[in-house]
Amino acid sequence: MDLGQIQQMLSQAQTMKSQMDERLAETIVEATSGGGAVTVRMNGKKELLKLTIAPSAASAAEGDITMLEDLILAAVNEASRKADAAAESNAAGMLGGLGLPGF
Repeated sequence: MDLGQIQQMLSQAQTMKSQMDERLAETIVEATSGGGAVTVRMNGKKELLKLTIAPSAASAAEGDITMLEDLILAAVNEASRKADAAAESNAAGMLGGLGLPGF
């Protein structure tokens, strides 16, 4: 393998990374907890886009804010898992065409 081929491969890798970053930014996942009391939207880069708390959950939590905090954590963690799965799926799809072992 000569230097030109290595540079070409590095360029392709950088292009693929840029494409993957774009796809992750465009990928939106959503998760809920407490039967819809809390809803979280996150992109594939794990950036929190929106947090919605149902009015009934907010009023019910007046006496127990810990419950609401737990529902928020559960929704964020589930959205994070979904974002990880989306990222893994995107990576496998992009890398699968290269014929690398394990992809």
